[in-house]
Amino acid sequence: MQAKQGGVRLDTMFIDEGFGTLDPEALNSAMNTLIDLQDTGRLVGIISHVPELEERIDARLKVTSSKNGSTAAFEIAD
Repeated sequence: MQAKQGGVRLDTMFIDEGFGTLDPEALNSAMNTLIDLQDTGRLVGIISHVPELEERIDARLKVTSSKNGSTAAFEIAD
């Protein structure tokens, strides 16, 4: 991707869904790749409704909808 963007380093990446269609092995591979990117100093944001991802992500911005609108809370897992 960087080469196509003129060699510019992408330090922040947001991925919107797409995880729900992955089988467990592919989901694990995708998560490991994203963790590897994070370990190189990049910020990786994932937008998803897949419960297995929530279990593997330590810091998250959780958005909850209600009849009165949505609320957002930042959570850090123990």
